[in-house]
Amino acid sequence: MNRRDFIEKTIKTVTTASLFVNTSTAEQIENKPTSWKIPPGTKVPTKRLGKTDIITPILIMGCCQNLDPVYDRRLHRAYELGVNHLDTAQMYAEGQSHKTIAPFIKQIGDRKKLIIASKVHQTENNATPEKFIENINTSLEELETDYLDIFYMHIVKHERFLDKEFIDMGEKLKKEGKIRYFGFSAHHGNAHELMMKASKLGGGIDVIMFKYSFREMGKDNLNKAIDACKEAGIGLVAIKTLGSIPDDGEELLLWTSRNFTKIQAKLKAVWEDERIDGIASQMGNIQHVHENAYAAITPMKLTELEKNELKNIAESTQHLYCAGCNHLCESGMSEHLYVQDVWRCMLYAKGYGDERWARYCYKDIEPYVEKLPLNKLQTAMNQCPYHIDIPGLFNSAKKILGKY
Repeated sequence: MNRRDFIEKTIKTVTTASLFVNTSTAEQIENKPTSWKIPPGTKVPTKRLGKTDIITPILIMGCCQNLDPVYDRRLHRAYELGVNHLDTAQMYAEGQSHKTIAPFIKQIGDRKKLIIASKVHQTENNATPEKFIENINTSLEELETDYLDIFYMHIVKHERFLDKEFIDMGEKLKKEGKIRYFGFSAHHGNAHELMMKASKLGGGIDVIMFKYSFREMGKDNLNKAIDACKEAGIGLVAIKTLGSIPDDGEELLLWTSRNFTKIQAKLKAVWEDERIDGIASQMGNIQHVHENAYAAITPMKLTELEKNELKNIAESTQHLYCAGCNHLCESGMSEHLYVQDVWRCMLYAKGYGDERWARYCYKDIEPYVEKLPLNKLQTAMNQCPYHIDIPGLFNSAKKILGKY
């Protein structure tokens, strides 16, 4: 009996929990889009987000992509599958994300049925609570809502954002009813330091969104920080969970699983870490929604072979993946090289095929990138523990993303 016939027969005879066949034997059947059949009424599992009262689906809809402001099929299909948590930001979709989500909120008809999280980015040198509050007010106007369920300070790199003035700002916004919970997102290699500090504040930070994938799982400092946040009751949302690289080298490596696609396996690896409350994932089309939702819903676990193949991918492509440890590649330098920022822009352009968004993100750092001398980039490459070709990376960025 093939997988499709099995599922169709099982729907009629057993409970939802047993709908997904265990294919860990030699009789495994190829995982194709047609087999991601999710029975009607089945929802993505949920978890409590830290010590908040938010019950979040473990799959969260990332809204960085352009959405249809009239009727977005992805948002509605995800909602049908229980994905009612939307993660957006003021800068997403070139500043248009909020305005395209507002019609969807109206179409659902009940704001309380949705979990809306948004983010505002400020650089550490110019950030002030007043500027954050101003941007939050604008965000609420654009979303046409009275409150955010979660507000994140976006792309936090410096511990200054955990100083009293910003923690007090979060408490003030809660008291005013503009936000329910407060936190920050961390994309860089010092995320563990920020998370550890947040865990020791004794309150104020409710949720942290941080980069976590099969590539980061063995890092002791990060694991200790995750444990500390979990003990402190801080909700943990994983981002960048695919651990993608701005190159097609990963496609040349062995992937033999017939249970899961490589993307599904990467998501499962994070979900199998019980400390993680949810994954924010950008889903560009309906197939992506079904693929990710199926992985979230099925109780099937990763096999040891699948875990080993993910480990092999991480080890074989580490020279293409920027871990964000700029304190190493910039050691002895007075200037900031923006290596991970350039790398991330190239990931958007080459890995995700979204050059428009890549250029939008690149434009803010381009003036600094253009001024960096080649010898500095060469030194950075020599100091990089993974020997990423930093001069080549920057040269590609200038050609692909630079001004015409």
